[in-house]
Amino acid sequence: MRNLTSNAKSAGVAVAIASAFCFGGSGPFAKPLITAGFSPLQVAWLRLAGGALLMLPFALRHAAAAKQVPKLLIAYGLFAIAGVQVFYFAAIASVPVGVALLIEFLGPVLVLGWIRFVRRSPVSRSAAIGVAIALVGLACVVELWSGLSFDPIGLLLALGAAGCQMAYFLLSDSGPEVDPFALAGFGLLLGAVVVTLIAQPWDMDWSMLLGDVELAGSQFPALVAVAWIVVVSTVAAYLTGIIAVRRLSPQVAGAVAFLEPVVATLLAWALLSEALGPIQLLGGALILAGAYVAQRSAPAKVQEAELAGVRS
Repeated sequence: MRNLTSNAKSAGVAVAIASAFCFGGSGPFAKPLITAGFSPLQVAWLRLAGGALLMLPFALRHAAAAKQVPKLLIAYGLFAIAGVQVFYFAAIASVPVGVALLIEFLGPVLVLGWIRFVRRSPVSRSAAIGVAIALVGLACVVELWSGLSFDPIGLLLALGAAGCQMAYFLLSDSGPEVDPFALAGFGLLLGAVVVTLIAQPWDMDWSMLLGDVELAGSQFPALVAVAWIVVVSTVAAYLTGIIAVRRLSPQVAGAVAFLEPVVATLLAWALLSEALGPIQLLGGALILAGAYVAQRSAPAKVQEAELAGVRS
Protein backbone atom coordinates (compact mmCIF):
# COMPACT_ATOMS: atom_id res chain seq x y z
CA MET A 1 0.00 0.00 0.00
CA ARG A 2 1.38 3.39 -0.93
CA ASN A 3 1.84 5.96 1.83
CA LEU A 4 0.49 9.15 0.32
CA THR A 5 0.05 12.58 1.89
CA SER A 6 -3.43 14.07 1.76
CA ASN A 7 -2.37 16.60 -0.89
CA ALA A 8 -0.66 13.98 -3.04
CA LYS A 9 -3.69 11.71 -2.87
CA SER A 10 -6.03 14.59 -3.73
CA ALA A 11 -3.83 15.46 -6.71
CA GLY A 12 -3.87 11.82 -7.81
CA VAL A 13 -7.66 11.67 -7.62
CA ALA A 14 -7.90 14.90 -9.62
CA VAL A 15 -5.67 13.43 -12.33
CA ALA A 16 -7.75 10.23 -12.35
CA ILE A 17 -10.93 12.27 -12.79
CA ALA A 18 -9.28 14.15 -15.65
CA SER A 19 -8.38 10.83 -17.27
CA ALA A 20 -11.98 9.59 -16.98
CA PHE A 21 -13.20 12.82 -18.57
CA CYS A 22 -10.71 12.52 -21.43
CA PHE A 23 -11.59 8.89 -22.14
CA GLY A 24 -15.32 9.57 -21.77
CA GLY A 25 -15.20 12.19 -24.52
CA SER A 26 -14.10 9.79 -27.26
CA GLY A 27 -17.57 8.54 -28.19
CA PRO A 28 -19.43 11.89 -28.09
CA PHE A 29 -16.81 13.46 -30.39
CA ALA A 30 -16.40 10.40 -32.63
CA LYS A 31 -20.09 9.87 -33.35
CA PRO A 32 -20.55 13.20 -35.23
CA LEU A 33 -17.72 12.11 -37.55
CA ILE A 34 -19.55 8.83 -38.22
CA THR A 35 -22.82 10.70 -38.78
CA ALA A 36 -21.03 13.01 -41.24
CA GLY A 37 -20.02 10.08 -43.43
CA PHE A 38 -16.87 8.54 -41.99
CA SER A 39 -17.08 4.81 -41.31
CA PRO A 40 -16.42 3.59 -37.75
CA LEU A 41 -13.22 1.95 -38.99
CA GLN A 42 -12.02 5.22 -40.48
CA VAL A 43 -12.70 7.10 -37.25
CA ALA A 44 -10.88 4.40 -35.28
CA TRP A 45 -7.94 4.72 -37.68
CA LEU A 46 -7.83 8.51 -37.33
CA ARG A 47 -7.72 8.16 -33.56
CA LEU A 48 -5.14 5.38 -33.46
CA ALA A 49 -2.88 6.79 -36.17
CA GLY A 50 -2.86 10.25 -34.60
CA GLY A 51 -2.31 8.81 -31.13
CA ALA A 52 0.47 6.52 -32.37
CA LEU A 53 2.26 9.46 -33.96
CA LEU A 54 2.15 11.50 -30.76
CA MET A 55 3.11 8.50 -28.57
CA LEU A 56 5.98 7.43 -30.85
CA PRO A 57 8.66 9.00 -28.58
CA PHE A 58 7.47 6.81 -25.68
CA ALA A 59 7.62 3.69 -27.82
CA LEU A 60 11.15 4.52 -28.97
CA ARG A 61 12.23 5.19 -25.40
CA HIS A 62 11.03 1.71 -24.37
CA ALA A 63 12.16 -0.12 -27.51
CA ALA A 64 13.65 -2.93 -25.42
CA ALA A 65 10.16 -4.02 -24.38
CA ALA A 66 9.47 -5.13 -27.96
CA LYS A 67 12.12 -7.83 -27.55
CA GLN A 68 11.35 -8.70 -23.94
CA VAL A 69 7.57 -9.20 -24.15
CA PRO A 70 6.54 -9.19 -27.83
CA LYS A 71 3.50 -11.44 -27.32
CA LEU A 72 2.09 -9.22 -24.59
CA LEU A 73 2.56 -6.07 -26.66
CA ILE A 74 0.92 -7.72 -29.68
CA ALA A 75 -2.02 -8.83 -27.53
CA TYR A 76 -2.34 -5.31 -26.14
CA GLY A 77 -2.30 -3.79 -29.61
CA LEU A 78 -4.82 -6.28 -31.00
CA PHE A 79 -7.29 -6.46 -28.13
CA ALA A 80 -6.87 -3.50 -25.75
CA ILE A 81 -6.28 -0.95 -28.50
CA ALA A 82 -7.50 -2.03 -31.95
CA GLY A 83 -10.26 -4.40 -30.85
CA VAL A 84 -11.81 -2.11 -28.25
CA GLN A 85 -11.71 0.94 -30.53
CA VAL A 86 -13.13 -0.78 -33.60
CA PHE A 87 -15.95 -2.53 -31.75
CA TYR A 88 -16.81 0.55 -29.67
CA PHE A 89 -16.93 2.97 -32.60
CA ALA A 90 -18.89 0.45 -34.67
CA ALA A 91 -21.36 0.11 -31.78
CA ILE A 92 -21.98 3.84 -31.32
CA ALA A 93 -22.90 4.11 -34.99
CA SER A 94 -26.24 2.45 -34.14
CA VAL A 95 -26.73 2.70 -30.35
CA PRO A 96 -26.33 5.63 -27.91
CA VAL A 97 -22.81 6.34 -26.67
CA GLY A 98 -23.76 5.80 -23.03
CA VAL A 99 -25.33 2.41 -23.73
CA ALA A 100 -22.31 1.19 -25.70
CA LEU A 101 -19.86 2.26 -23.01
CA LEU A 102 -21.92 0.80 -20.18
CA ILE A 103 -21.96 -2.55 -21.97
CA GLU A 104 -18.22 -2.30 -22.61
CA PHE A 105 -17.69 -1.91 -18.87
CA LEU A 106 -18.98 -5.47 -18.44
CA GLY A 107 -15.37 -6.51 -19.15
CA PRO A 108 -14.55 -7.36 -15.49
CA VAL A 109 -17.78 -9.36 -15.30
CA LEU A 110 -16.84 -11.39 -18.38
CA VAL A 111 -13.43 -12.09 -16.84
CA LEU A 112 -15.04 -13.73 -13.83
CA GLY A 113 -17.44 -15.66 -16.06
CA TRP A 114 -14.47 -17.03 -18.01
CA ILE A 115 -12.64 -17.99 -14.82
CA ARG A 116 -15.70 -19.80 -13.44
CA PHE A 117 -17.13 -21.55 -16.50
CA VAL A 118 -14.12 -22.02 -18.82
CA ARG A 119 -11.24 -22.42 -16.40
CA ARG A 120 -13.64 -24.05 -13.93
CA SER A 121 -11.99 -22.23 -11.05
CA PRO A 122 -14.01 -21.03 -8.05
CA VAL A 123 -14.89 -17.36 -7.64
CA SER A 124 -15.83 -15.58 -4.45
CA ARG A 125 -19.40 -14.96 -3.35
CA SER A 126 -18.91 -11.21 -3.72
CA ALA A 127 -17.80 -11.77 -7.33
CA ALA A 128 -20.96 -13.77 -8.05
CA ILE A 129 -23.06 -11.01 -6.50
CA GLY A 130 -21.30 -8.41 -8.64
CA VAL A 131 -21.99 -10.43 -11.80
CA ALA A 132 -25.68 -10.81 -10.88
CA ILE A 133 -26.05 -7.08 -10.21
CA ALA A 134 -24.37 -6.18 -13.52
CA LEU A 135 -26.57 -8.58 -15.50
CA VAL A 136 -29.72 -7.12 -13.97
CA GLY A 137 -28.42 -3.68 -14.91
CA LEU A 138 -27.75 -4.83 -18.48
CA ALA A 139 -31.33 -6.08 -18.79
CA CYS A 140 -32.54 -2.63 -17.67
CA VAL A 141 -30.26 -0.71 -20.05
CA VAL A 142 -31.35 -2.66 -23.14
CA GLU A 143 -34.97 -3.00 -21.83
CA LEU A 144 -34.93 -6.73 -22.37
CA TRP A 145 -38.60 -7.10 -21.44
CA SER A 146 -39.62 -5.02 -24.46
CA GLY A 147 -37.68 -7.15 -26.92
CA LEU A 148 -34.53 -4.94 -26.87
CA SER A 149 -35.06 -1.22 -27.42
CA PHE A 150 -31.81 -0.80 -29.37
CA ASP A 151 -30.26 -2.26 -32.51
CA PRO A 152 -29.20 -5.84 -31.60
CA ILE A 153 -26.16 -5.63 -33.89
CA GLY A 154 -24.99 -2.49 -32.09
CA LEU A 155 -25.41 -4.20 -28.73
CA LEU A 156 -23.41 -7.22 -29.95
CA LEU A 157 -20.64 -4.90 -31.14
CA ALA A 158 -20.55 -3.26 -27.70
CA LEU A 159 -20.26 -6.74 -26.17
CA GLY A 160 -17.39 -7.32 -28.60
CA ALA A 161 -15.60 -4.34 -27.04
CA ALA A 162 -16.18 -5.85 -23.59
CA GLY A 163 -14.86 -9.17 -24.89
CA CYS A 164 -11.67 -7.50 -26.11
CA GLN A 165 -11.16 -6.05 -22.65
CA MET A 166 -11.73 -9.50 -21.13
CA ALA A 167 -9.22 -11.11 -23.50
CA TYR A 168 -6.48 -8.74 -22.50
CA PHE A 169 -7.25 -9.03 -18.78
CA LEU A 170 -6.84 -12.80 -19.03
CA LEU A 171 -3.62 -12.58 -21.04
CA SER A 172 -2.09 -10.09 -18.63
CA ASP A 173 -3.01 -12.16 -15.58
CA SER A 174 -0.06 -14.48 -16.17
CA GLY A 175 2.23 -12.08 -18.03
CA PRO A 176 5.21 -10.03 -16.80
CA GLU A 177 4.86 -6.45 -15.68
CA VAL A 178 5.55 -3.87 -18.40
CA ASP A 179 6.01 -0.12 -18.12
CA PRO A 180 2.61 1.49 -18.87
CA PHE A 181 4.28 3.95 -21.26
CA ALA A 182 5.61 1.02 -23.29
CA LEU A 183 2.18 -0.60 -23.32
CA ALA A 184 0.44 2.58 -24.44
CA GLY A 185 3.10 3.52 -27.01
CA PHE A 186 3.53 0.13 -28.65
CA GLY A 187 -0.17 -0.68 -28.26
CA LEU A 188 -1.16 2.39 -30.24
CA LEU A 189 1.48 1.70 -32.90
CA LEU A 190 0.42 -1.92 -33.37
CA GLY A 191 -3.26 -1.01 -33.17
CA ALA A 192 -2.80 1.65 -35.84
CA VAL A 193 -1.04 -0.85 -38.13
CA VAL A 194 -3.81 -3.43 -37.74
CA VAL A 195 -6.63 -0.94 -38.29
CA THR A 196 -4.78 0.57 -41.27
CA LEU A 197 -4.88 -2.81 -43.02
CA ILE A 198 -8.61 -3.16 -42.30
CA ALA A 199 -9.79 0.44 -42.80
CA GLN A 200 -7.65 1.11 -45.90
CA PRO A 201 -7.56 4.88 -45.25
CA TRP A 202 -6.04 5.56 -48.69
CA ASP A 203 -9.57 5.06 -50.06
CA MET A 204 -11.08 7.54 -47.60
CA ASP A 205 -12.65 10.77 -48.83
CA TRP A 206 -10.11 13.09 -47.25
CA SER A 207 -12.11 16.15 -48.26
CA MET A 208 -14.58 15.32 -45.48
CA LEU A 209 -11.93 16.37 -42.99
CA LEU A 210 -12.33 19.92 -44.32
CA GLY A 211 -16.10 19.81 -43.81
CA ASP A 212 -18.23 20.37 -40.72
CA VAL A 213 -19.86 18.12 -38.13
CA GLU A 214 -22.76 18.90 -35.81
CA LEU A 215 -22.16 19.19 -32.08
CA ALA A 216 -24.68 20.58 -29.62
CA GLY A 217 -26.81 21.81 -32.50
CA SER A 218 -24.00 23.86 -34.06
CA GLN A 219 -21.57 23.25 -36.90
CA PHE A 220 -17.89 22.73 -36.09
CA PRO A 221 -14.93 21.82 -38.32
CA ALA A 222 -14.47 18.07 -38.54
CA LEU A 223 -10.80 18.59 -37.68
CA VAL A 224 -11.86 19.87 -34.25
CA ALA A 225 -13.54 16.54 -33.51
CA VAL A 226 -10.54 14.63 -34.86
CA ALA A 227 -8.15 16.70 -32.76
CA TRP A 228 -10.25 16.02 -29.67
CA ILE A 229 -10.30 12.23 -30.05
CA VAL A 230 -6.56 12.16 -30.83
CA VAL A 231 -5.10 14.72 -28.41
CA VAL A 232 -7.61 14.65 -25.55
CA SER A 233 -9.28 11.21 -25.70
CA THR A 234 -6.13 9.30 -26.62
CA VAL A 235 -2.81 10.93 -25.70
CA ALA A 236 -3.96 13.03 -22.73
CA ALA A 237 -6.28 10.25 -21.57
CA TYR A 238 -3.58 7.57 -21.52
CA LEU A 239 -0.94 9.81 -19.95
CA THR A 240 -3.20 11.09 -17.17
CA GLY A 241 -4.36 7.52 -16.59
CA ILE A 242 -0.76 6.38 -16.17
CA ILE A 243 -0.01 9.24 -13.76
CA ALA A 244 -3.14 8.42 -11.75
CA VAL A 245 -2.15 4.77 -11.40
CA ARG A 246 1.30 5.74 -10.15
CA ARG A 247 -0.06 8.23 -7.62
CA LEU A 248 -2.93 6.11 -6.28
CA SER A 249 -3.54 2.53 -5.29
CA PRO A 250 -5.09 0.31 -8.00
CA GLN A 251 -8.33 0.17 -5.99
CA VAL A 252 -8.73 3.96 -5.78
CA ALA A 253 -7.73 4.59 -9.40
CA GLY A 254 -10.02 1.78 -10.52
CA ALA A 255 -12.96 3.25 -8.65
CA VAL A 256 -12.44 6.68 -10.24
CA ALA A 257 -12.16 5.05 -13.70
CA PHE A 258 -15.82 4.06 -13.42
CA LEU A 259 -16.69 7.74 -13.86
CA GLU A 260 -15.93 7.31 -17.57
CA PRO A 261 -19.39 6.00 -18.60
CA VAL A 262 -20.99 8.75 -16.51
CA VAL A 263 -18.93 11.40 -18.31
CA ALA A 264 -19.70 9.83 -21.71
CA THR A 265 -23.43 9.72 -20.98
CA LEU A 266 -23.51 13.36 -19.85
CA LEU A 267 -21.48 14.54 -22.85
CA ALA A 268 -23.66 12.52 -25.23
CA TRP A 269 -26.73 14.17 -23.69
CA ALA A 270 -25.22 17.67 -23.98
CA LEU A 271 -23.57 17.32 -27.40
CA LEU A 272 -25.67 14.72 -29.21
CA SER A 273 -29.07 15.02 -27.47
CA GLU A 274 -28.83 11.33 -26.51
CA ALA A 275 -30.80 10.92 -23.30
CA LEU A 276 -31.36 7.68 -21.41
CA GLY A 277 -34.62 6.97 -19.63
CA PRO A 278 -34.94 6.49 -15.85
CA ILE A 279 -34.89 2.69 -16.10
CA GLN A 280 -31.81 2.79 -18.32
CA LEU A 281 -30.04 5.16 -15.93
CA LEU A 282 -30.86 2.79 -13.08
CA GLY A 283 -29.53 -0.08 -15.16
CA GLY A 284 -26.34 1.86 -15.85
CA ALA A 285 -25.82 2.42 -12.14
CA LEU A 286 -26.32 -1.31 -11.52
CA ILE A 287 -23.83 -2.25 -14.26
CA LEU A 288 -21.19 0.06 -12.80
CA ALA A 289 -21.83 -1.17 -9.27
CA GLY A 290 -21.73 -4.82 -10.32
CA ALA A 291 -18.64 -4.36 -12.51
CA TYR A 292 -16.90 -2.53 -9.67
CA VAL A 293 -17.62 -5.38 -7.25
CA ALA A 294 -16.45 -7.88 -9.88
CA GLN A 295 -13.25 -5.92 -10.48
CA ARG A 296 -12.48 -5.78 -6.77
CA SER A 297 -12.90 -9.57 -6.67
CA ALA A 298 -10.57 -10.18 -9.63
CA PRO A 299 -6.86 -11.07 -9.25
CA ALA A 300 -4.56 -8.15 -8.57
CA LYS A 301 -2.81 -8.43 -11.94
CA VAL A 302 -6.13 -8.19 -13.74
CA GLN A 303 -6.93 -4.99 -11.86
CA GLU A 304 -3.56 -3.48 -12.72
CA ALA A 305 -3.96 -4.46 -16.37
CA GLU A 306 -7.21 -2.53 -16.61
CA LEU A 307 -5.66 0.53 -15.05
CA ALA A 308 -2.71 0.40 -17.46
CA GLY A 309 -4.94 1.69 -20.23
CA VAL A 310 -7.55 -0.82 -21.42
CA ARG A 311 -10.07 1.91 -22.04
CA SER A 312 -12.31 3.12 -24.80
